[in-house]
Amino acid sequence: MHEIDGLAHSPYGLENHGLSNLNAVYWNLPTPSLIEQAIMRHEGQLSHLGPLVVRTGHHTGRSARDKFIVDEPSVHDRVWWGEINQPISEAAFDQLHRRMVNYLQNRDVYVQDCFVGADKRHRMPIRVISEYAWHSLFARNVFIIASEEELAVHQPEFTVIDAPRFHAIPEEDGTHSETFIIVNFARRMVLIGGTSYAGEIKKAVFSVMNYLMPLRDVLPMHCSANMVEDGRTALFFGLSGTGKTTLSADSGRILIGDDEHGWSEHGVFNFEGGCYAKMINLSPEHEPEIYNTTIRFGTVLENVAMNAATRRVDLDDGTFTENTRGAYHITAIPNATLEGMGGHPHEILFLAADAFGVLPPVARLSTAQAMYHFVSGYTARVAGTEKGVTEPVPVFSACYGAPFMPLHPERYAELLGRRLEQHGSRVWLINTGWTGGPYGVGRRIDIPHTRAIVNAVLEGRLDEAPMRRDPVFGFEIPEHVPGVPDRLLLPRETWADKAAYDAQERRLARMFQENFRQFADQAAAEILAAAPRTD
Repeated sequence: MHEIDGLAHSPYGLENHGLSNLNAVYWNLPTPSLIEQAIMRHEGQLSHLGPLVVRTGHHTGRSARDKFIVDEPSVHDRVWWGEINQPISEAAFDQLHRRMVNYLQNRDVYVQDCFVGADKRHRMPIRVISEYAWHSLFARNVFIIASEEELAVHQPEFTVIDAPRFHAIPEEDGTHSETFIIVNFARRMVLIGGTSYAGEIKKAVFSVMNYLMPLRDVLPMHCSANMVEDGRTALFFGLSGTGKTTLSADSGRILIGDDEHGWSEHGVFNFEGGCYAKMINLSPEHEPEIYNTTIRFGTVLENVAMNAATRRVDLDDGTFTENTRGAYHITAIPNATLEGMGGHPHEILFLAADAFGVLPPVARLSTAQAMYHFVSGYTARVAGTEKGVTEPVPVFSACYGAPFMPLHPERYAELLGRRLEQHGSRVWLINTGWTGGPYGVGRRIDIPHTRAIVNAVLEGRLDEAPMRRDPVFGFEIPEHVPGVPDRLLLPRETWADKAAYDAQERRLARMFQENFRQFADQAAAEILAAAPRTD
């Protein structure tokens, strides 16, 4: 085994993970070295002004059906098993692990020793062992880089072994396909194979944190977070297409992190040391901070189209996928805090792009309503792009991140409710979707109006505002928001056909009720009482 050091590395060797007879082992290479390796090995190309452009093959997003958790005694009674948290046996894991380490013999590997969790009281040392140089660069970008002193004594609590070219044999290994992402809490290990999509590394580690943190009384959250200089912190929850990244990227506020956080007894902290943002249709006018990362050395651009002659990227080109991504270190955002920590949140925003045209642009939630909507995790997608399509598709993702939550959603909701009561955080539901009718009839709420609402919430200007209670959903709607037409705040008033609105509101309320039935057996009475009413 030929070991090549980038920086100092731990004496805790790779034999502890079952790896032996490797060729070259590249320990903790810095960004320039990893980019050189990736280009030399034809893993990617350098684009104009420095980002590394890579392709992930036929996997251009997560393979949700191929993710498993090993069903063993320490987790058997804790994990919420089902379609999302699929069980796999210890024997199947051991078999795949044996074949995987055999596959890696006489091959080069890249090792990054790093951390997850900006708060050192809850920080977890991890190790990412990868077959690709650019996957090692991805890990270096998105996780927290260890100092040379820390590297010298680094001992991982969880290890990811990532071999995209190694494939499972479904009929022998108990997987659904040749692709697999398997988390083993007893062995403190994640195996990833059959996919080059680097997001699997990030989300597997997030899933690990989502299991471990509640055991330490920390609420793990799939959200972005920012703050002002006095520490007043805000959280933004929302599924894809709701505006989470755009609304949280505010040059007038300090970015804590864009995706994964914990809320402990000491405040909010970033799990990561970098960002993994969607790049499709990114513009310098609307997202200048994120856009500037696409012309920065060290950024990894996944599946972004590039002119082969000029090496300039085209962020509007979705030829390979609409899920184009950029991975960059937090230092690429000029208004980010490098400490990755904030106070207890004053304001929490649940973002929903409601294509049914029912939800108001802003509503204040009680603690019980906040827990109900947190477990529901609602947004809606349009059914198509042709004019006149009037059948939106509801999307419910528990805790705004169901694919990464190993525990029952009520466990996370209980932690949220306790934190809300302890710190008096206010929760607001923000609709960035349609008004005046559903998709195909109404229109999308103007971004300037949404920004005015968000600013009013974050500045505390709605704290004492007069409110009206919605008779179906029960939340409180402000009667006035500076810079927003009063009529827009009451969605029923924006519909020409009031009876049609009433029917649509009841319809959406029934969808909420139907979705929540799967959680009802473990929900507290006050949460069940916060459901919308259709009687």
